[in-house]
Amino acid sequence: MSRTADPAAPRRAPTMADVAQVAGVSHQTVSRVLSDHPNVRDTTRAEVLRAIEALGYRRNSSARALVTRRTLTLGVVACNPTLFGPASTLFGLEEAARDEGYMVSAVTLRRHTPKALADAIDHLSDWGVEGIVVIVPEREAVAALAELKLPFPLVTVEGGHGLPIPGVSVDQELGARLVTGHLLAGGHRTVWHVAGPQNWLEAEARVQGWRATLEEAGVEVPPPLVGDWTPLSGYRAGQELAGRVSAGSGRRGSPEVSAVFVANDQMALGVLRAFREAGLSVPGQVAIAGFDDIPEAEFFAPPLTTVRQDFTAVGQASIRLLVDQLESGTTRGGERVVIEPRLIVRSSSNPS
Repeated sequence: MSRTADPAAPRRAPTMADVAQVAGVSHQTVSRVLSDHPNVRDTTRAEVLRAIEALGYRRNSSARALVTRRTLTLGVVACNPTLFGPASTLFGLEEAARDEGYMVSAVTLRRHTPKALADAIDHLSDWGVEGIVVIVPEREAVAALAELKLPFPLVTVEGGHGLPIPGVSVDQELGARLVTGHLLAGGHRTVWHVAGPQNWLEAEARVQGWRATLEEAGVEVPPPLVGDWTPLSGYRAGQELAGRVSAGSGRRGSPEVSAVFVANDQMALGVLRAFREAGLSVPGQVAIAGFDDIPEAEFFAPPLTTVRQDFTAVGQASIRLLVDQLESGTTRGGERVVIEPRLIVRSSSNPS
């Protein structure tokens, strides 16, 4: 009695031998086509490619790794991936890696202790990654990297300052200078600042750019208020600033609050709410600007002036630095790629 295949049974994945049989060539010829070997006739190559498409053949990456000793997989360690900046950077890295023909294996961290970072790198090493990109926005994480012995090439994003490790970053100080200069050009006597967490390198650079611009303009530098990147911390800072807003001089000897640079757009959202609840007009009484240009920024009330970071360019530069090291077999030392930000002017700082 003959047996018939069960249509509900799982279909066996096609193999290289199946491709060879359908194309009428040898297993070795299929392998040469897949590796883009030059010694294959065009007609034969076309037959093999047609067979691959007809069968839906997919190369077994594990088998390939055994032969070539390459996994074509890159690792990423991302700190605080729920925040817009790290999340957007991670997406840009994954997209750039695919364009270069690599897969990405990511480990996300909420705490950046030396042990957590070392464990993440060990985990990725066990999975056979060829190199790693580490998004290290906090000073603690950068210090931890300096203590690690790395078994493969590594590139840092927004960190690694002073380390003999190649890295990519947005020019945070320039972004802060652009937005602070824009607010001063609007006729404000000074610009207040709601800063990010003090242990974040990006927040530190934005404070430096803001402060330097005010000092160069010869205007008073108000004490910065410190937040934690969240709208709630921005709201609380906005409540404090709202109490200082007046038509004349500031309270307790502080300069008048008529312009505020907020270190990220989420905190700026909180500041806007606090000002709205206090009955303050933006930008009529107080001009506000943020940083990051999150997708929602242009839909704030009013639309938010901010600084745009090119996370696609960050991802491409980071992956290119890593792949160049893998392909050349050399390290790049402390080479750094710096991406320029762009000021986006909207009505929160620009009365019409």
